[in-house]
Order: sequence, then structure tokens, then C-alpha cells
Amino acid sequence: MNMPINRFKAALASGAPQYGIWAGFASGYAAEITAGFGYDWMLIDGEHAPNTVPSILAQLQAVAPYSSAPVVRAVSHDPVLIKQLLDIGVQTLMIPMVESAEQARALVQATRYPPHGIRGVGGGLTRATRWDAVPDYINTAHQQLCLIVQVESRAGIENAAAIAAVDGVDAVFIGPADLSTGLGHVGNPSHPEVQEKIRSAIDATRAAGKLSGILAPAEQDARRYQDWGCQFIAVGIDISLMRQAALANLARYRQSAEPHTSSKTY
Repeated sequence: MNMPINRFKAALASGAPQYGIWAGFASGYAAEITAGFGYDWMLIDGEHAPNTVPSILAQLQAVAPYSSAPVVRAVSHDPVLIKQLLDIGVQTLMIPMVESAEQARALVQATRYPPHGIRGVGGGLTRATRWDAVPDYINTAHQQLCLIVQVESRAGIENAAAIAAVDGVDAVFIGPADLSTGLGHVGNPSHPEVQEKIRSAIDATRAAGKLSGILAPAEQDARRYQDWGCQFIAVGIDISLMRQAALANLARYRQSAEPHTSSKTY
């Protein structure tokens, strides 16, 4: 059996923009529905959604037949958790709150086997090796791995160039919500200071020869970030899209049920 191809990594290499959706329901059933929408990639969120390693595995299995490429965000930098995620078959891994090149190098090591890293060998126990059916997995696994590091703080933005330059980091993803909060502009990622920091991180990442991504559910933001050089953009969040559609649907009936009042005056 051949090593499974990382469709997300291959698509990024093509140079075409990749539009993604956040998958936050922590359910294989919901993830499969989301995978069928046709987005280029989907983020299975292990940081802010109530996910565990088994629930992430269930979602990977559910979306495997679909063209939407799964990206998994871990909850932390824990190398033990990273090992588990890689062993269940995660090939594109996003790590939140990276603030230094030193942290980035440690994350690369967590995804590599010795002598290039510290990843433990699971062999026939792991889905990643297709239970030992993939030949020479240990020496070739890194070829299909894609490591995305998130910069979402003042320190992360200031160190974006050094972080992006780390060998083994494939892309830098910017988090506007945490960044704006950390800069003192709570709930306002459109603030000029936040926008300046975002653009500086994109520029630094591109200068290092790496790719940049961002979460931008508002269309005007997504198009601006793409113009600035972001190649992969999450343009929707499943929970938010459902909530917005449900509220709009209910509002139509609430409004139509309101009693009509006459404007006639006496």
C-alpha cells in the first residue's frame, strides 16, 4: 500500500487559492455533512471544540471519501498529543499560539522520527501506517506531513519571520480574534493596528518562502487577505452558518406573524 497523499499539501503546492470551513460540531456525522459541501479544506478543531483523539479519528474516517481535505488543530504543543494525532492519520496539523522560532522547531521535532525528531514509533498499531501496510513509513512520513503554526499574539507576529523560516514549518496561519484581543482591541480585528500586524505577518511569511492562511468569515476580509497574499482562507464556520441561517429563517415567520396595525389617524 502506498503512503496516502496529503491532498491539502498538494493543493497548496499548485498555487491555487484554497477556501476552507471550520468544523466545530465535534461529530463524525456533522463532519461528513460538512465535507460534502465542496470546500477545499475543513478544519477539525481540537482547541475550542469539545474534541478528543477518538472523536477526531471518527471525523477523519467520516470525511475520507470526500474531496474536502481535513486539517486538524491540536489543543496544545504537547508532543504526546501530537504523536497520537499523527498516529491516527492526521497529515495536516495546525498548532495554536506559536510565539517563537524555538517553539516552532520543537513542534517540527514532535512530528519527526529520530534522529530528526522525537516522535515515538507505533508501527503496526497505527492507522497512519495502515497497520504496517505502508512500506518504509518511518523514513517517508514527513513527505506527506504539513505543519501549520498559528501566530495570534503580539510576540507571534513580531517573530513571524523567524517562525516561518524554521525548516519543517510549511505554513503560518494568523488568528485575528486572539490577536485583536491581545492587542487591546477586543472584538475588533478590523482595527488599523490589528490589520497592520496581520499584513506584516503575511509579508514576513511570504518573504521566508512559506505560505500563509487566515480565518476570515466576512467576505470583504477574505478578499483583502487574499489580495495581501494569503493562499488558504477559512471563509466559514459550520456552527455560525447554521445559527445565522436558523435565525434568519425564524425571523421571516416571526415578522409575518406580527399583527398589522393601521396607519389611519382619527
